[in-house]
Amino acid sequence: MKLKEIERTAVQAWSPANHHPIYLATGTSAQQLDASFSTNATLEIFEVDFRDPSLDMKQKGTLPASNRFHKLIWGNFGNGSPESSGVIIGGGDNGVLTMYSAHHILASKSEPVIGQTEKHSGPVRALDFNPFQSNLLASGANDSEIFIWDLNNFSVPMTPGAKSQPHEDVSVVSWNRQVQHILSSAHPSGKAVVWDLRKNEPIIKVSDHSNRMHCSGMAWHPEVATQLVLSSEDDRLPVIQIWDLRFATSPLSQLEGHTRGVLSISWCQADPELLLSSAKDNRILCWNPSVGEVVYELPIRSQWCFDVQWCPRNPSVFSAATFDGWINIYSVMGGNLEAQQRTQADKISSSFNNLDPFGTGQILPPLQVPEQVAQTTLIPPLKKPPKWIRRPVGVSFAFGGKLISFGLAKAPGQQMQQTYPHQVFISQVTTETEFLLRSRELQMALQSGNLLDYCQGKIQTAKLPFDENLWNFLKVNLEQESRTKLLKLLGYSKDDLQKKITSCLSNGISDKQPLPEADETNAAQPDQLLINSSDDVAAVSSSSAFFDNLIPQNMSTLEIPVTEDTDGLISQALLLGNFEGAVELCMRAERFADAIILAIAGGENLLKETQKRYFAKRKTKLSLLLSSIVQQNWQDIVCTCDLQSWKEALAILLTYSKHEDYTQLCDMLGTRLESEGDAALSNDACLCYISSGNVERLVECWVKNHETSSPLALQVQVL
Repeated sequence: MKLKEIERTAVQAWSPANHHPIYLATGTSAQQLDASFSTNATLEIFEVDFRDPSLDMKQKGTLPASNRFHKLIWGNFGNGSPESSGVIIGGGDNGVLTMYSAHHILASKSEPVIGQTEKHSGPVRALDFNPFQSNLLASGANDSEIFIWDLNNFSVPMTPGAKSQPHEDVSVVSWNRQVQHILSSAHPSGKAVVWDLRKNEPIIKVSDHSNRMHCSGMAWHPEVATQLVLSSEDDRLPVIQIWDLRFATSPLSQLEGHTRGVLSISWCQADPELLLSSAKDNRILCWNPSVGEVVYELPIRSQWCFDVQWCPRNPSVFSAATFDGWINIYSVMGGNLEAQQRTQADKISSSFNNLDPFGTGQILPPLQVPEQVAQTTLIPPLKKPPKWIRRPVGVSFAFGGKLISFGLAKAPGQQMQQTYPHQVFISQVTTETEFLLRSRELQMALQSGNLLDYCQGKIQTAKLPFDENLWNFLKVNLEQESRTKLLKLLGYSKDDLQKKITSCLSNGISDKQPLPEADETNAAQPDQLLINSSDDVAAVSSSSAFFDNLIPQNMSTLEIPVTEDTDGLISQALLLGNFEGAVELCMRAERFADAIILAIAGGENLLKETQKRYFAKRKTKLSLLLSSIVQQNWQDIVCTCDLQSWKEALAILLTYSKHEDYTQLCDMLGTRLESEGDAALSNDACLCYISSGNVERLVECWVKNHETSSPLALQVQVL
């Protein structure tokens, strides 16, 4: 996709990568003439503003030059000061080498030429700055002349060693991108010489054995120090050879895609897998040297392109200078030529303010551009993302504290064809060490089935009474006969209770004591069940009076009265088998014990009715409790008990309720504690849910009463 263009018969040089904005320097080419046959020379600097959609570039500086240019290069030397923009070096005819101040040209200041020399004996066609030391410049000309210049002292150059034999022109000089004292030079004969400046001599020479290699370009690999490429200008061998100095007997590989000789090459410093080449077949190709594949191609032009260069600051952009007198700037990211042409047409129309240029005041009709079916308007981008927009690393969290990451492993300097895929790493991220230790301990206990020892350990290490009580409940739920043990945890034991009753009876409580009468001081509220474990033991023992008449005082004589008094009427009813009448007489006479005994003999329905009437008349602290137990009405106990007596209510459920009803009743008791009780009772609801085995309600109650952000508080929930 073309971005910018300028009509100049010139050589070119980009501004350094650290310079902003981006500039392009052009110098009148020494080997070309335009239609005017002018021999003047000019050095110009243009700003490349990609924010401007037009193809034009703004000229920022111009300078008449005394010599035309064979080669132009822009370096960082002197770029440390805020006002400096580096230096531009131009190689001209007759061995002239000129150094210009880019800042002086841009600012139109006097004396932009800061250095000039004529040490070379012929045209200077090869120039390159050392990438490590910006003051070092290499130049090449005729007769195998190669000079190393220190820009701090531009008058006296150095040589890398003795001239190579036989003497010939120097086409290219290039510094190694990894080792600062290594320099290479290429010659039209196809020979390349590698120089070691520390030894001041050539260390290796490479050349093609076919003798058809007419070297037009050379470039070092941006990352692998021992690899370089050579291009051939000979139409008989239009190839690009990749050499590795460790195997310098023959090329490592060869890129074959051009049909005529290659004129120029440029290796992208931001991505070693992008190599530009232009040739006499009017094609500009972008190669992946690692696999020998063409990854991008510009549409065929009508003229040869003699120089291609990547932009150092924007790696997706490159410039191309052609023999028809144009310098074009392209992007390898693709684009649409049709949209670009429409933008240009709109720009021309806007110059006339959408009016007829002949002054008629008529609005111009829309421009009808004839379609060119054969023209390709859509230019595809690179076949794969370049390195600078390729994601080098990535990371994402996964469930369970896993961290998934990927990255491209650093490839050793081996063969270029070898590819190194991305590697994916899975690691464990630990933020709560203590929580993970506890979770691991619980997981091991679950796998081994040794939960009792696990709970016992928690009981021993519990710091709060509630925590100890909680783990005791959990442990008992995992044991056999859990109901009996839960009663002990609630503070009730059958053996202990029997000892208390025996002790109370032995302290003088008579089994002949009459039943206590209901009064206002001892009566419980009819709608609430009060259960007190510490008083009214006498009331419990007095219930033995119900059974006084069950023990005959005289077993030798059976008397059956048939009088008209209460005893006689009862006897007559019994003789006739009228248990209902006998029970009615006993109830009216408040002989409740006799009524209960007779109701037992009269059947289940009569017994239930008698019990109901008895509990309706007798209102004591124990009457509601006795009623619920005898009638097995456990829901009334749960719904009417005083919340302070929740332990006693839970004890009754543990003792009497059926297994299928126990879970629901425990949940109901816990719900009452949560909704009607205070914070302490709401906390005790957890014990009811543990007893019922309702993990969900337990977790909800726990979270409600233990607002905490610590993951350690979830330990109980996990279990």
